[in-house]
Amino acid sequence: MDHKTETAHFSFSYPITSPHSRSSEELCEELSSTPSAGLSSEEAKQRLTTFGRNVIREKKSKSSFIILLAQFKGAFVILLFIAAVLSAWFSEWLDAIAILVVLLINALIGFLMEYKAERSMEALMRLTRANAKVIRSGKLQEIPSEKVVPGDILFAEAGDLILADARIIKLKQLQVDESALTGESVAVDKKDDTLATDVSLADRVNMLHKGTFVTKGNVTAIVTGTGMQTELGNIAALVQSATQQVTPLEKKISQFSRVILWITVALIVIIFIAGILEGNDFMKMLQTSIALAVAAIPEGLPIVTTLALAQGMLQMSRRNVIIKKLSAVETLGGTNVICTDKTGTLTQNKIEVNTIVIPEGRIEIKQNHNERSTAFINGNNGIEKLPQYELVQRIALLCNTAEISFDKNLFTEVGDPLETGLLKFVYSGGLEIAVYREKFPKIGEEPFASETKIMSTIHKYGEINFVAVKGAVEEVLDRCSRIRTGEKVIVMDQHAKDHWQKESEDLARSGLRMIAVAYKETGEIPEHLAEDLVFTGLIGLLDPPREDIYDALNECRSAGIRVIMLTGDHPETARNIGMKLKLVNSENEIVMHGREMKEMKDLTQEEKKKWLNTKIFARVTPKQKLDLVTVLQEDDSIVAMTGDGVNDAPALKKADIGIAMGQRGTQVAQDVADMILKDDSFSSIVHAIKQGRVIFENIRKFIVYLLSCNLSELIIISFSSILNLHYALFPLQILYINIVTDVLPALALGVTKGSDAIMKQQPRNMLEPIIDRKRWISIIVYSIVISACCLAAVGTAHLALHKTETWNPELCNNILFMTLIFSQLWHVFNMTTDNAVSFFRTDVFRNKYVWYASFVCLAITIGAYGIPPVAKALSLYRPDHRSFGLMIGFSLLSMIIIRSLKRIKLIL
Repeated sequence: MDHKTETAHFSFSYPITSPHSRSSEELCEELSSTPSAGLSSEEAKQRLTTFGRNVIREKKSKSSFIILLAQFKGAFVILLFIAAVLSAWFSEWLDAIAILVVLLINALIGFLMEYKAERSMEALMRLTRANAKVIRSGKLQEIPSEKVVPGDILFAEAGDLILADARIIKLKQLQVDESALTGESVAVDKKDDTLATDVSLADRVNMLHKGTFVTKGNVTAIVTGTGMQTELGNIAALVQSATQQVTPLEKKISQFSRVILWITVALIVIIFIAGILEGNDFMKMLQTSIALAVAAIPEGLPIVTTLALAQGMLQMSRRNVIIKKLSAVETLGGTNVICTDKTGTLTQNKIEVNTIVIPEGRIEIKQNHNERSTAFINGNNGIEKLPQYELVQRIALLCNTAEISFDKNLFTEVGDPLETGLLKFVYSGGLEIAVYREKFPKIGEEPFASETKIMSTIHKYGEINFVAVKGAVEEVLDRCSRIRTGEKVIVMDQHAKDHWQKESEDLARSGLRMIAVAYKETGEIPEHLAEDLVFTGLIGLLDPPREDIYDALNECRSAGIRVIMLTGDHPETARNIGMKLKLVNSENEIVMHGREMKEMKDLTQEEKKKWLNTKIFARVTPKQKLDLVTVLQEDDSIVAMTGDGVNDAPALKKADIGIAMGQRGTQVAQDVADMILKDDSFSSIVHAIKQGRVIFENIRKFIVYLLSCNLSELIIISFSSILNLHYALFPLQILYINIVTDVLPALALGVTKGSDAIMKQQPRNMLEPIIDRKRWISIIVYSIVISACCLAAVGTAHLALHKTETWNPELCNNILFMTLIFSQLWHVFNMTTDNAVSFFRTDVFRNKYVWYASFVCLAITIGAYGIPPVAKALSLYRPDHRSFGLMIGFSLLSMIIIRSLKRIKLIL
């Protein structure tokens, strides 16, 4: 949509031309927006209506007509169509019409499955939309990215994805990765200079572009382009479609289908030649061969597989797990190592200040946010009245980029949970956050970095500048040269630093997450803020384990999955949590500190082995996470890795399953991950692994079911052809069996909830084929049993029931036809993995969709007798009660025999 023409309401023309060549003040004035207040909600709503949503036009989904048309492609459909034409040519009109009807039914079933799969994937993609941070009506808030409009004031910091094109207003040590647009892998240092009009895209250092992401620092910018009016939109307009990648599972199924195809073709050629040599009619053998091909090859398998994957992924999304890639589902089933963060994943991520330590003493606090009060429950009473305590509060508030608001007993939080926890501490202490920030306006900042583990800000306070610093205790202590005690500031020697380090470690052993705070006052703005600091005190924050984490970890142990905890916390804090969660069993077990971890290239085999045997890593950097994943993968582990920061992106990408946090994760982490946890919970990871195992097992189930049913048809036809039996199945009967027994039961198996014992099995070997040797043996045994019972039903009817000297081909044919259908319908109940439990308690028996499918197929089968044209086309005759009992009896016998063989573990 082009909005060049000015409207009566808006004074600017859109899209904004060459915003990089204009000052931010000029653009703010033109777009009627201010850096401090942004747009009003009403103004933003009107602009959204006028300029449209901030989305890149995606490749159009397949229309219903295209999906339907695609069902008539393929060699087997063409062969069937040729058979119908030949039947009409020889005036066999009933056969021709019946084959066309079968084609139509097959196409309709395929259409419904593919349509459902397509729509399921669209629903899944809608769950992955990102949020943007904007200033509206003077408040920083998160909104869906598609609601960003021109004139919005955008705020972004390290790890955030840029969700619109914007002109920079102010920035702090800003670096942006623009490789998605320019191909340049090195992050770009940004500035707020005004540039010439003809500057190339790669040199527009004062602009942010949609699709890029912040690697360092933070920025405030005014949005100048949204949706298709962005640089990314221009590229998308040129390339509107992309080839969808084939997943490993789909490749395996495709290869597997090709093997089945060639085996089937060989069998069909043999049967066709044998039939001709026996003197059978050429046309009859041609139709039989084509029908056999359609019956034997599971041509709908890829669609059924995609539907099973998509449905499973949607089920996961209801349990707070968003799977972004189909291939991840297969990998989940083989995962045997989970490398997980502590904060928010193993713990509740309800970080609150618990302990304050200053030179005058230590005190434990309990906050009441509703009453804005703090109870001092343990320690040196009176500390809270000292200037030192107020100084700790001041640093906690000023060295902070988060926002909180309290309304109706509920906090609205934007920012890092540790920082929002510090703001809650200040809020409950009675300080007015907005007033305090106005009193100490921020004039500079050095954002937190995983390498330094420190954040620094500088504020104007009268005639002096106040620097506030917070971060890891050992890092802050290293940068302190003085300490404040009472009203005095004295030199801090190494002995004092060792004392405070030990104090921090003692508290960390009790499970507290410890940070240090420091400050300095200066007349000038120093080049480096975090130097020559005055140590102020320690803040201990508490983040208890999640209530459901114990059951989840026990499930991992029984499933053969190792859990490794990675944290930026102090080793003693990590050990304390590890002991509570039974990740380690004694205080003597190794907790590896990041500083003990060498570069990957320098590691010896002995050191790699030590890494592999370690369960807790503390004070680790993102680079060390990446190295750990590499070491684990070299040991043939299938690794799931959690992460939330921009620097976690390489490890997430390297891992077999990258898992990003949905609540506290950066946009970059979510962008590269295979999976997003909406609730950041470790239990959700375990549920996803369980569901991944179930989905893969379900795919195996319906493949085994389809192959064993189709192979039983091949055995019967081959047997009949070789012996030239007079009661062989007709081509249309084979097609009818294919329609009745293949589709609905296979789909029902695809949504089985899975065995209760599936998480007591060891992880699957990823190199293992879908159908291994044991399952091939089972498929052959299934097929032989079903075929034998069907042929035995015919023999029994002739010899024992009707006792005639001559065979009755029509009766024998009907008994064979119906017994085979019933046997295949009951066979679906053999597709269970929990053979040790009672038949009535198996996962398949409890699957209501299997029962629905069975009843529908049974109704279709019996209903064929009541529709004269169908009965005539299939050559059906109403059986007497004895014949009907024989069909049911021998079909049930096949299930009993198979269940017995499974129970004694001769087959799977």
